[in-house]
Amino acid sequence: MAKRRTNDPGPFDLEQTSGNHFEILAKTNGKRYWYARDLMEALGYETWAVFKKTLNKAIGACTTLGISVAENFIQCTREADGKNVEDFQLSRLACCLTAINGDTNKPNVAAAQLYFIALAEVLNGVTLPSDAVDRIVIRQEISELEVTLGKTAAQAGVEFYDRFQNAGYRGMYNMDLAELKLLKGIPDMRRSLLDFMNKDELAGNLFRLTLTEGRIKKDNIRGQAALESVAHQVGQRVRQTIIEETGVRPETLPIGPDIRTVRRGLRSANKGFVDIDDLGKERAVRDRAIRETERDVALTASGIVPDCPECLAGSHYSHFGSRSCTSGSLASGGSIAHCNCDYCS
Repeated sequence: MAKRRTNDPGPFDLEQTSGNHFEILAKTNGKRYWYARDLMEALGYETWAVFKKTLNKAIGACTTLGISVAENFIQCTREADGKNVEDFQLSRLACCLTAINGDTNKPNVAAAQLYFIALAEVLNGVTLPSDAVDRIVIRQEISELEVTLGKTAAQAGVEFYDRFQNAGYRGMYNMDLAELKLLKGIPDMRRSLLDFMNKDELAGNLFRLTLTEGRIKKDNIRGQAALESVAHQVGQRVRQTIIEETGVRPETLPIGPDIRTVRRGLRSANKGFVDIDDLGKERAVRDRAIRETERDVALTASGIVPDCPECLAGSHYSHFGSRSCTSGSLASGGSIAHCNCDYCS
Protein backbone atom coordinates (compact mmCIF):
# COMPACT_ATOMS: atom_id res chain seq x y z
CA MET A 1 0.00 0.00 0.00
CA ALA A 2 1.44 3.35 -1.04
CA LYS A 3 2.31 5.76 1.75
CA ARG A 4 0.81 9.22 1.46
CA ARG A 5 3.07 12.23 1.31
CA THR A 6 3.23 14.27 4.49
CA ASN A 7 1.60 17.28 2.80
CA ASP A 8 -1.33 15.22 1.47
CA PRO A 9 -4.64 15.64 3.33
CA GLY A 10 -5.35 12.45 5.26
CA PRO A 11 -8.65 10.54 5.35
CA PHE A 12 -9.48 12.14 8.72
CA ASP A 13 -8.41 15.71 7.98
CA LEU A 14 -10.91 17.98 9.72
CA GLU A 15 -10.67 20.77 7.15
CA GLN A 16 -10.47 18.95 3.82
CA THR A 17 -12.53 16.36 1.98
CA SER A 18 -10.27 14.72 -0.60
CA GLY A 19 -11.09 11.66 -2.70
CA ASN A 20 -9.88 9.25 -0.02
CA HIS A 21 -11.54 11.08 2.88
CA PHE A 22 -13.51 9.03 5.40
CA GLU A 23 -16.80 10.74 4.47
CA ILE A 24 -16.24 10.10 0.74
CA LEU A 25 -15.66 6.39 1.46
CA ALA A 26 -19.23 6.02 2.79
CA LYS A 27 -21.74 3.81 1.00
CA THR A 28 -25.52 4.21 1.21
CA ASN A 29 -28.54 1.95 1.48
CA GLY A 30 -30.94 4.35 3.18
CA LYS A 31 -28.23 4.98 5.76
CA ARG A 32 -24.52 5.66 5.43
CA TYR A 33 -22.13 2.82 6.17
CA TRP A 34 -18.45 2.04 5.62
CA TYR A 35 -16.76 -1.21 4.67
CA ALA A 36 -14.37 -2.42 7.37
CA ARG A 37 -11.63 -3.10 4.82
CA ASP A 38 -11.89 0.49 3.56
CA LEU A 39 -11.62 1.73 7.14
CA MET A 40 -8.65 -0.59 7.66
CA GLU A 41 -6.75 1.10 4.83
CA ALA A 42 -7.85 4.57 5.94
CA LEU A 43 -6.49 3.88 9.43
CA GLY A 44 -3.19 2.60 8.07
CA TYR A 45 -3.47 -1.12 8.87
CA GLU A 46 -1.88 -3.50 6.38
CA THR A 47 -3.34 -6.90 7.33
CA TRP A 48 -6.89 -7.99 7.97
CA ALA A 49 -5.84 -10.39 10.76
CA VAL A 50 -4.34 -7.57 12.84
CA PHE A 51 -7.21 -5.18 12.11
CA LYS A 52 -9.79 -7.86 12.97
CA LYS A 53 -8.52 -7.89 16.57
CA THR A 54 -9.25 -4.17 16.80
CA LEU A 55 -12.69 -4.76 15.32
CA ASN A 56 -13.43 -7.49 17.87
CA LYS A 57 -12.60 -5.18 20.75
CA ALA A 58 -14.93 -2.56 19.31
CA ILE A 59 -17.66 -5.21 19.04
CA GLY A 60 -17.05 -6.09 22.69
CA ALA A 61 -17.46 -2.46 23.69
CA CYS A 62 -20.68 -2.23 21.70
CA THR A 63 -22.03 -5.29 23.54
CA THR A 64 -21.04 -3.84 26.91
CA LEU A 65 -22.81 -0.57 26.09
CA GLY A 66 -26.02 -2.46 25.33
CA ILE A 67 -26.02 -1.18 21.74
CA SER A 68 -27.02 -3.60 19.00
CA VAL A 69 -23.98 -5.25 17.42
CA ALA A 70 -26.11 -6.56 14.55
CA GLU A 71 -27.11 -3.02 13.56
CA ASN A 72 -23.60 -1.56 13.76
CA PHE A 73 -21.34 -4.44 12.61
CA ILE A 74 -23.08 -6.23 9.73
CA GLN A 75 -21.06 -9.22 8.51
CA CYS A 76 -20.83 -9.58 4.75
CA THR A 77 -18.61 -10.83 1.95
CA ARG A 78 -17.51 -8.90 -1.10
CA GLU A 79 -15.16 -9.37 -4.01
CA ALA A 80 -11.56 -8.17 -3.76
CA ASP A 81 -8.82 -9.07 -6.25
CA GLY A 82 -11.07 -11.64 -7.88
CA LYS A 83 -12.07 -13.53 -4.75
CA ASN A 84 -14.70 -13.23 -2.03
CA VAL A 85 -13.38 -11.94 1.28
CA GLU A 86 -14.86 -11.43 4.73
CA ASP A 87 -15.93 -7.88 5.51
CA PHE A 88 -18.30 -5.82 7.66
CA GLN A 89 -20.64 -2.95 6.94
CA LEU A 90 -19.89 -0.52 9.77
CA SER A 91 -22.01 2.29 11.15
CA ARG A 92 -20.34 5.56 12.08
CA LEU A 93 -20.39 4.44 15.73
CA ALA A 94 -18.65 1.18 14.75
CA CYS A 95 -15.99 3.18 12.91
CA CYS A 96 -15.62 5.46 15.94
CA LEU A 97 -15.25 2.56 18.42
CA THR A 98 -12.74 0.86 16.13
CA ALA A 99 -10.66 4.02 15.73
CA ILE A 100 -10.70 4.82 19.45
CA ASN A 101 -9.46 1.28 20.10
CA GLY A 102 -6.79 1.48 17.37
CA ASP A 103 -3.01 1.65 17.49
CA THR A 104 -2.17 5.30 18.15
CA ASN A 105 1.35 4.76 16.83
CA LYS A 106 -0.31 4.92 13.42
CA PRO A 107 -0.74 8.61 12.43
CA ASN A 108 -4.11 8.00 10.77
CA VAL A 109 -5.47 6.29 13.89
CA ALA A 110 -4.51 9.27 16.03
CA ALA A 111 -6.12 11.60 13.47
CA ALA A 112 -9.28 9.43 13.36
CA GLN A 113 -9.61 9.56 17.14
CA LEU A 114 -9.47 13.37 17.04
CA TYR A 115 -11.96 13.38 14.16
CA PHE A 116 -14.60 11.29 15.95
CA ILE A 117 -14.04 12.95 19.32
CA ALA A 118 -14.51 16.38 17.71
CA LEU A 119 -17.59 15.19 15.82
CA ALA A 120 -19.20 13.78 18.98
CA GLU A 121 -18.54 17.06 20.79
CA VAL A 122 -20.07 19.14 17.98
CA LEU A 123 -23.16 16.94 17.64
CA ASN A 124 -23.94 16.26 21.29
CA GLY A 125 -21.51 18.22 23.43
CA VAL A 126 -19.98 14.87 24.41
CA THR A 127 -16.30 14.57 25.35
CA LEU A 128 -14.97 11.08 24.61
CA PRO A 129 -11.70 9.98 26.28
CA SER A 130 -9.28 8.32 23.84
CA ASP A 131 -9.12 5.22 26.09
CA ALA A 132 -12.92 4.94 26.35
CA VAL A 133 -13.25 1.64 24.51
CA ASP A 134 -10.37 -0.04 26.34
CA ARG A 135 -11.72 1.08 29.71
CA ILE A 136 -15.20 -0.23 28.99
CA VAL A 137 -13.96 -3.58 27.67
CA ILE A 138 -11.48 -4.18 30.52
CA ARG A 139 -13.96 -3.04 33.17
CA GLN A 140 -16.47 -5.57 31.86
CA GLU A 141 -13.83 -8.32 31.87
CA ILE A 142 -13.03 -7.51 35.50
CA SER A 143 -16.72 -7.63 36.45
CA GLU A 144 -17.02 -11.09 34.92
CA LEU A 145 -13.77 -12.25 36.52
CA GLU A 146 -14.85 -10.99 39.96
CA VAL A 147 -17.89 -13.27 39.74
CA THR A 148 -15.81 -16.38 38.99
CA LEU A 149 -13.13 -15.41 41.53
CA GLY A 150 -15.84 -14.95 44.16
CA LYS A 151 -17.14 -18.46 43.50
CA THR A 152 -13.63 -19.92 43.52
CA ALA A 153 -12.78 -18.18 46.80
CA ALA A 154 -16.07 -19.25 48.41
CA GLN A 155 -15.46 -22.88 47.45
CA ALA A 156 -11.94 -22.59 48.90
CA GLY A 157 -13.25 -21.39 52.28
CA VAL A 158 -13.47 -17.58 52.16
CA GLU A 159 -16.03 -16.43 54.73
CA PHE A 160 -15.32 -12.68 54.56
CA TYR A 161 -14.93 -11.74 50.91
CA ASP A 162 -14.34 -8.05 51.66
CA ARG A 163 -11.23 -8.94 53.69
CA PHE A 164 -9.99 -11.24 50.92
CA GLN A 165 -10.59 -8.48 48.35
CA ASN A 166 -8.87 -5.87 50.52
CA ALA A 167 -5.80 -8.11 50.90
CA GLY A 168 -5.27 -7.99 47.13
CA TYR A 169 -5.54 -4.19 47.04
CA ARG A 170 -3.23 -3.89 50.05
CA GLY A 171 -0.60 -5.98 48.26
CA MET A 172 -0.79 -3.98 45.02
CA TYR A 173 -1.16 -0.48 46.53
CA ASN A 174 0.54 -0.86 49.91
CA MET A 175 -2.61 0.37 51.68
CA ASP A 176 -6.18 -0.65 52.41
CA LEU A 177 -8.90 -0.02 49.86
CA ALA A 178 -10.63 2.68 51.93
CA GLU A 179 -7.34 4.58 52.33
CA LEU A 180 -6.69 4.22 48.60
CA LYS A 181 -10.06 5.72 47.70
CA LEU A 182 -9.37 8.71 49.92
CA LEU A 183 -5.89 9.16 48.47
CA LYS A 184 -7.16 9.07 44.89
CA GLY A 185 -10.07 11.39 45.65
CA ILE A 186 -12.94 9.14 44.58
CA PRO A 187 -16.06 11.38 44.61
CA ASP A 188 -18.33 8.68 46.05
CA MET A 189 -16.77 6.27 48.56
CA ARG A 190 -19.60 3.81 47.97
CA ARG A 191 -18.60 3.35 44.34
CA SER A 192 -16.05 0.83 43.08
CA LEU A 193 -12.57 2.27 42.60
CA LEU A 194 -12.44 0.32 39.34
CA ASP A 195 -15.03 2.70 37.83
CA PHE A 196 -12.51 5.55 37.99
CA MET A 197 -9.35 3.77 36.88
CA ASN A 198 -7.72 4.55 33.56
CA LYS A 199 -6.90 1.84 31.05
CA ASP A 200 -3.43 0.85 32.31
CA GLU A 201 -4.47 0.62 35.95
CA LEU A 202 -7.53 -1.45 35.03
CA ALA A 203 -5.29 -3.78 33.03
CA GLY A 204 -3.00 -4.18 36.07
CA ASN A 205 -5.93 -5.14 38.27
CA LEU A 206 -7.29 -7.56 35.68
CA PHE A 207 -3.86 -9.21 35.66
CA ARG A 208 -3.82 -9.32 39.49
CA LEU A 209 -7.24 -10.95 39.76
CA THR A 210 -6.45 -13.47 37.02
CA LEU A 211 -3.23 -14.52 38.75
CA THR A 212 -4.97 -14.75 42.12
CA GLU A 213 -7.61 -17.14 40.82
CA GLY A 214 -4.92 -19.17 39.06
CA ARG A 215 -2.85 -19.51 42.25
CA ILE A 216 -5.84 -20.62 44.31
CA LYS A 217 -6.64 -23.37 41.83
CA LYS A 218 -3.06 -24.43 41.10
CA ASP A 219 -1.94 -24.64 44.73
CA ASN A 220 -5.31 -25.79 46.09
CA ILE A 221 -5.32 -22.98 48.67
CA ARG A 222 -7.84 -23.43 51.50
CA GLY A 223 -9.06 -21.26 54.36
CA GLN A 224 -9.64 -17.53 54.93
CA ALA A 225 -6.15 -16.68 56.20
CA ALA A 226 -4.33 -18.63 53.46
CA LEU A 227 -6.50 -17.12 50.73
CA GLU A 228 -5.91 -13.58 52.03
CA SER A 229 -2.18 -14.31 52.05
CA VAL A 230 -2.22 -15.43 48.42
CA ALA A 231 -4.24 -12.36 47.33
CA HIS A 232 -1.71 -10.14 49.14
CA GLN A 233 1.33 -11.93 47.65
CA VAL A 234 -0.02 -11.69 44.09
CA GLY A 235 -0.84 -8.00 44.62
CA GLN A 236 2.73 -7.36 45.78
CA ARG A 237 4.18 -9.07 42.68
CA VAL A 238 1.98 -7.05 40.34
CA ARG A 239 2.97 -3.88 42.22
CA GLN A 240 6.67 -4.73 41.83
CA THR A 241 6.22 -5.39 38.11
CA ILE A 242 4.43 -2.07 37.54
CA ILE A 243 7.13 -0.13 39.39
CA GLU A 244 9.95 -1.94 37.55
CA GLU A 245 8.37 -1.44 34.13
CA THR A 246 7.03 2.12 34.51
CA GLY A 247 8.78 3.62 37.53
CA VAL A 248 5.35 4.61 38.84
CA ARG A 249 3.75 3.45 42.09
CA PRO A 250 0.16 2.26 41.38
CA GLU A 251 -1.35 4.43 44.13
CA THR A 252 -0.08 7.57 42.38
CA LEU A 253 -1.85 6.83 39.08
CA PRO A 254 -4.50 9.53 38.41
CA ILE A 255 -8.16 8.63 38.22
CA GLY A 256 -10.17 9.09 35.03
CA PRO A 257 -13.75 10.17 34.28
CA ASP A 258 -16.48 8.08 35.86
CA ILE A 259 -16.99 5.09 33.58
CA ARG A 260 -20.76 5.61 33.80
CA THR A 261 -20.24 9.04 32.24
CA VAL A 262 -18.06 7.48 29.53
CA ARG A 263 -20.77 4.93 28.72
CA ARG A 264 -23.47 7.62 28.59
CA GLY A 265 -21.22 9.71 26.36
CA LEU A 266 -20.78 6.92 23.85
CA ARG A 267 -24.51 6.16 23.82
CA SER A 268 -25.25 9.86 23.28
CA ALA A 269 -22.64 10.03 20.51
CA ASN A 270 -24.32 7.04 18.87
CA LYS A 271 -27.66 8.87 18.78
CA GLY A 272 -26.04 11.85 17.09
CA PHE A 273 -24.24 9.61 14.60
CA VAL A 274 -27.45 7.73 13.74
CA ASP A 275 -29.29 10.98 13.07
CA ILE A 276 -26.70 12.45 10.68
CA ASP A 277 -26.37 9.18 8.73
CA ASP A 278 -30.09 8.50 8.31
CA LEU A 279 -30.62 9.71 4.75
CA GLY A 280 -34.40 9.72 5.14
CA LYS A 281 -34.17 12.13 8.09
CA GLU A 282 -31.58 14.18 6.21
CA ARG A 283 -33.88 14.57 3.20
CA ALA A 284 -36.85 15.43 5.43
CA VAL A 285 -34.88 18.14 7.22
CA ARG A 286 -33.60 19.54 3.91
CA ASP A 287 -37.08 19.53 2.33
CA ARG A 288 -38.59 21.22 5.39
CA ALA A 289 -35.93 23.92 5.29
CA ILE A 290 -36.61 24.52 1.59
CA ARG A 291 -40.37 24.79 2.19
CA GLU A 292 -39.89 27.20 5.09
CA THR A 293 -37.55 29.37 3.02
CA GLU A 294 -40.00 29.49 0.12
CA ARG A 295 -42.82 30.37 2.53
CA ASP A 296 -40.79 33.16 4.14
CA VAL A 297 -39.86 34.62 0.73
CA ALA A 298 -43.51 34.60 -0.38
CA LEU A 299 -44.74 36.16 2.85
CA THR A 300 -42.09 38.88 2.84
CA ALA A 301 -42.91 39.77 -0.78
CA SER A 302 -46.53 40.27 0.23
CA GLY A 303 -45.62 42.59 3.12
CA ILE A 304 -45.99 39.89 5.77
CA VAL A 305 -43.02 39.13 8.01
CA PRO A 306 -42.63 35.50 9.17
CA ASP A 307 -42.87 35.09 12.96
CA CYS A 308 -44.23 38.64 13.45
CA PRO A 309 -47.14 38.26 15.94
CA GLU A 310 -49.24 40.99 14.30
CA CYS A 311 -48.75 39.58 10.80
CA LEU A 312 -49.58 36.09 12.03
CA ALA A 313 -52.66 37.50 13.80
CA GLY A 314 -53.93 38.74 10.43
CA SER A 315 -53.22 42.47 10.58
CA HIS A 316 -54.32 43.92 7.20
CA TYR A 317 -51.81 46.79 7.39
CA SER A 318 -48.51 46.37 5.59
CA HIS A 319 -45.73 45.52 8.04
CA PHE A 320 -43.32 47.80 6.15
CA GLY A 321 -45.73 50.59 5.29
CA SER A 322 -45.25 53.00 2.35
CA ARG A 323 -42.34 55.15 1.20
CA SER A 324 -44.83 58.05 1.11
CA CYS A 325 -45.82 57.46 4.73
CA THR A 326 -46.01 60.65 6.82
CA SER A 327 -46.13 58.81 10.17
CA GLY A 328 -42.69 57.15 10.11
CA SER A 329 -43.31 53.64 8.76
CA LEU A 330 -40.45 51.20 8.24
CA ALA A 331 -40.66 51.64 4.46
CA SER A 332 -40.23 55.40 4.77
CA GLY A 333 -37.17 55.06 6.98
CA GLY A 334 -39.03 55.31 10.27
CA SER A 335 -39.48 52.79 13.04
CA ILE A 336 -43.23 52.12 13.02
CA ALA A 337 -44.47 48.70 11.90
CA HIS A 338 -48.07 48.11 10.79
CA CYS A 339 -48.64 51.83 10.31
CA ASN A 340 -52.30 52.77 9.69
CA CYS A 341 -51.79 56.21 8.18
CA ASP A 342 -53.62 57.17 4.97
CA TYR A 343 -50.71 56.07 2.81
CA CYS A 344 -50.07 52.71 4.49
CA SER A 345 -53.61 51.60 5.19
